[in-house]
Amino acid sequence: MLVVILFRLLKLPAMIGYLLVGIIIGPHSLGLIPDTAGTQYLAEIGVVFLMFSIGLEFSLTKLTTMRHIVFGLGASQVVLTLGAVIACTVAAGADWRSGVVLGGAVAMSSTAIVSKMLADKLELNTLHGRQVIGVLLFQDLAVVPLLILLPALAGEPGEMATGLTVALVKAAVVLAILLYFGQRPMRAWFHLVARQKSSELFVLNVLLITLGLAFVTELAGLSLVLGAFIAGMLISETEYRYQVEDDIKPFRDVLLGLFFVTIGMKLDIAQVYGNLLWVAVVLAMLIAFKALLIAGLSRLFGSDTGAALRTGLDLAQGGEFGFVLLSLPASLYLVPGPHLQTVLAAMVLSMLAAPFVIERSERIVRHFSGAEWMVRAMELHNVAVQSMAVNKHVVVCGYGRSGQHLARLLGVEKISFIALDSDPARVREAAAAGEHVVYGDAARREVLIAAGIMRASALVVSVADTVLALRVLEHVRSVRPDLPVVVRTFDDVDLEHLRDAGASEVVPEIMEGSLMLASHTLVLLGVPLNRVLRRVRDTRAQRYSLLRGFFHGASDELEDAAQGEQRLLHSVLIAPGAAAIGKTLAELDLASCRVEVKAVRRPGIVAQAPQPEARIEAGDVLVLYGAELDCAAAEIRVMQG
Repeated sequence: MLVVILFRLLKLPAMIGYLLVGIIIGPHSLGLIPDTAGTQYLAEIGVVFLMFSIGLEFSLTKLTTMRHIVFGLGASQVVLTLGAVIACTVAAGADWRSGVVLGGAVAMSSTAIVSKMLADKLELNTLHGRQVIGVLLFQDLAVVPLLILLPALAGEPGEMATGLTVALVKAAVVLAILLYFGQRPMRAWFHLVARQKSSELFVLNVLLITLGLAFVTELAGLSLVLGAFIAGMLISETEYRYQVEDDIKPFRDVLLGLFFVTIGMKLDIAQVYGNLLWVAVVLAMLIAFKALLIAGLSRLFGSDTGAALRTGLDLAQGGEFGFVLLSLPASLYLVPGPHLQTVLAAMVLSMLAAPFVIERSERIVRHFSGAEWMVRAMELHNVAVQSMAVNKHVVVCGYGRSGQHLARLLGVEKISFIALDSDPARVREAAAAGEHVVYGDAARREVLIAAGIMRASALVVSVADTVLALRVLEHVRSVRPDLPVVVRTFDDVDLEHLRDAGASEVVPEIMEGSLMLASHTLVLLGVPLNRVLRRVRDTRAQRYSLLRGFFHGASDELEDAAQGEQRLLHSVLIAPGAAAIGKTLAELDLASCRVEVKAVRRPGIVAQAPQPEARIEAGDVLVLYGAELDCAAAEIRVMQG
């Protein structure tokens, strides 16, 4: 525990701490804990919950959107890595089957480390960030066939083809039955459990589904983790996905930590020390090979040199699923002990080095890519040339439809502006038409300075991208805190966050669209124009409080998947016997659940923005406003206490 706390204080991945704990207490070091079958079984349960979480995050919509990266760049990386390792294994005179095990392990990168580092650096939505996530997604998918393949390879050579065929047929049948026939029963079952309003029952149900399907696939001669992955996929198609993910996280994190401890216990320090030179060679080859291979493939798939190098450096380490593959009994049978120890040590060290490599990837790219310096210098030069002739202008970040509409209105008012956009095709077309737009990444501080924010009158983020907006606001706050910044956002989810970050005005397009729709309707109904304008002005002054939140329906699910979790309206009927009856809103303290009571409705009365002293009666309907999980927690408090 102390080691994990230390790693968190150093801002290093906790899984590396677990690995080191396993190395220290394992049978090959202090010998405090023996490497028993019971410990291994608990660790396997941890992997079950990891694969369940991966299944929960599996999204056909996301997969379709990123199909060129996932099945192009991602598939190429895994297949070529497997092929290269198998070729090296055969050339060294070893069994090609051990090459499959080692190749599958080496092909994996660390989803936990890389995704967290990119999120911290606000790079998930960059070109190389999207490529990294696409490759990681394919690697996660590739684990499933490898889990089916390895046990079949461990059989007798003469029976291998038969075993592999039987395993694939079993997997196909089980997957078809569960995925095709399991969707409706899973949704109906979760509806039934959720209606009981018991959080304990809900958690027990999740554990039953996860472990039950894992047990079914094991009975079919497949692995536990395959069943857990299928369970996650089935639940991901229901509206309970986020609640399940939140409930399962403590179990997953604790057991997954135990899994990494058991991996560390497998590492024999004496063998590693005796083969230290080979560990260093394998580590260097692992990082260099993966970085160069992925960078080359990224370049082949159309990325510029800088983005390709960043993608390669971000994915150059080993991953947690590599440990999963190496921990299978089949792997222990196929790979000789010294070779397994060498690869395990190299993978642990590569993951330990990963945060430092990713943090310094920008400097490394600039050092090795002369073209990157030239591209950046040319970009800044072009921006500076465009902005030199203007003063007291507006800097427009993003030249999509909204940015172009804004630019036209600014032009009508004879207000100078310079627009930045990172889409080369759009910039080329617009610049050819005489528009004041130039290629540039508005998320970079030097680009904003080159665009003249030190002498600008205002800055507008016209792209509904909260991550980009926050980065722009951070740069503006550091060099020109007095500059007014207007930010466009999709809805009201991030409104307060953006205001706290320094935005002068935040324009949620759904709110403004609703406001315009309402104002036109009121005018057509004969409401005086001055009253309509006053209503619009008051709504904006109150930060759209009248319009915030909406009742959620099934048709919103796909949109929610693209936009993330939203704050919604949710109605709760106060049935006889509910814990809230007779209590005031202040006594219920639903604000502690991060939920706001927008209205209290009872026959003949609708109280908008009710007072804290309002007392709840049987038959009332509370209209709650908050995130789905928070509203669920508030409903439990209202009904059960």
